[in-house]
Amino acid sequence: MADSKILHQPRPLVETRPKDITYPRWFGGSASCMAVMVSHPFDLIKVRMQTVSSSAKEGFMVTGLHIIRTDGARSLYNGLSAGIMRSITYGTSRIALYEEMKQSAKEINQPLTVPMLASMAAVSGFIGAIFGTPSDIANVRMQNDRAVPIQDRRNYKNVFDAWIQMKRQEGWKSFVKGLWPNCFRSGTMTASQLASYDMFKRLLQRISKTDEEKPLIHLSASVLASLVATSVSSPMDVIRTQSMTSSKKMSVVGVVRHLTQSEGLQWVFRGWTPSFIRMGPQTVATLVMLEQHKRVYRMIKSN
Repeated sequence: MADSKILHQPRPLVETRPKDITYPRWFGGSASCMAVMVSHPFDLIKVRMQTVSSSAKEGFMVTGLHIIRTDGARSLYNGLSAGIMRSITYGTSRIALYEEMKQSAKEINQPLTVPMLASMAAVSGFIGAIFGTPSDIANVRMQNDRAVPIQDRRNYKNVFDAWIQMKRQEGWKSFVKGLWPNCFRSGTMTASQLASYDMFKRLLQRISKTDEEKPLIHLSASVLASLVATSVSSPMDVIRTQSMTSSKKMSVVGVVRHLTQSEGLQWVFRGWTPSFIRMGPQTVATLVMLEQHKRVYRMIKSN
């Protein structure tokens, strides 16, 4: 009877194979850099949609076509250097911290429940945003630069030029503009993205009655995770974008009050569609590429 109870206990949400391999922590940054090549145009369109007033708001396709007609197709990659730098700093640190915390829990035989995974991911995303915020500010500003009047454009050449101009014109405080909304947004997004990915991956493996690392399971779990992450992080994403692009110093409460007074509660999901269209490919590409990094590493270690 005791043996029967043991057999029917739910399995913790842990990676089943192989348990004895510790993967290089830079894998997350490498996968994120590959993913940004796919997601950057969608991210740029999302930023443009989030920075216009509701009266001037247009659909995702209309906004994208307008950008291409006005500035050319290459403009969809404005700010790419900052996007890559963000992946190197934020992408590496948040995934490395998350993987390190999961590894530490495994070593002390701590079951990885959904609340624990979410807490680990939230902390990882929050800390990762501290490292990634300077790149994020440059990225958002470069993506939105063509949408503002010519006399107000910053004309950053690349992420390093952006940092130099930010220091000269605004001082060091410009490097932490919108830091807290970015940290909270990144914490909620990482929790809903990475934790839900692990949850959906385990659920799909149970449904498929397999512990194998199948690409179809990775793909399906990452798409479901992107749906959760987009919905949960959307309000903080809008606040973050408004804080980073505004020429005026505004608190989080001030931004929320201004948006609510001018648009009602509709601002909460402003740009949700391009956010999902952007986060879907970004999440899928990041997590699938991360799994492929691990697969190749397992093959190398097994030889």
